[in-house]
Amino acid sequence: MHIAFQGEPGAYSEAAALEHFGAETVTIPCESFDAVFAAVEAGTCDGGLVPIENSLAGSIHRNYDLLLQHALPIVGEHYLRVQHCLIVHPGVTLAEIRKVISHPQGLAQCEKYLRSLPGVKSEAVYDTAGSVKIIREQSDRSVAAIASHRAAEVYGMAILAEGIEDDPANFTRFLAIARHGMSRPSMPPQPVVPGGEAKTSIVFTLRNVPGSLFKAMSVFALRDLDLTKIESRPLVGKPWEYLFYIDFAGSTADLTVSRALDHLGEYALMLRVLGSYPRHRP
Repeated sequence: MHIAFQGEPGAYSEAAALEHFGAETVTIPCESFDAVFAAVEAGTCDGGLVPIENSLAGSIHRNYDLLLQHALPIVGEHYLRVQHCLIVHPGVTLAEIRKVISHPQGLAQCEKYLRSLPGVKSEAVYDTAGSVKIIREQSDRSVAAIASHRAAEVYGMAILAEGIEDDPANFTRFLAIARHGMSRPSMPPQPVVPGGEAKTSIVFTLRNVPGSLFKAMSVFALRDLDLTKIESRPLVGKPWEYLFYIDFAGSTADLTVSRALDHLGEYALMLRVLGSYPRHRP
């Protein structure tokens, strides 16, 4: 199975893909989230795994937009515990480090640790795993990187410190996308109907009138459906109007859920089910 992810080999997204799909998975690095969706849509990859939110940094808005732009169902979710490491050239000591590089989020999530290193500057680069690739290609042993344990292994670098993130409750939630059940790229994407504990993701728009969002939310409250995530995104071309993305417990195969969606359809100008999928408990 070939699974696309954004980033360099050794990225947290690759680690999540291997955990979710299995160690035998062939992971395909992509330069951007757009490229991940394009690879899956074209059928060059069997699926993709993209981050949708981090417990510290919040939502990854670009991937919400891409879920709407592409007709690829969500077929799974995965929570990854993010543990940052300080990575250096083999043999380098802490006293030799003068600069630390990483993705802006990696630097932000290790701010307290970085402040504890006197005289050390930080610099943002495009990717956590990419920062390890950069220090491997450079001969400057005074530069360190913040990335995953796997990234150090992939690029043959050494780990000077582990667990340097400021908050240990650091998780990233990923969504798996796929042309589920397809045998040919020309076939339309097929949604998955999960068994057991499930979650469903939808997106909808409403009339911009008083009480519209309250009425939309009431279709779930009346049926005791657990909303696990609400996100709003600008509706392109209509200033100050919004798309609403909602995750809730349950599957579209459940009668209660199907009735709630029918009820929501009475209020929504547009309603689309992005997928029902097995719920992951981290």
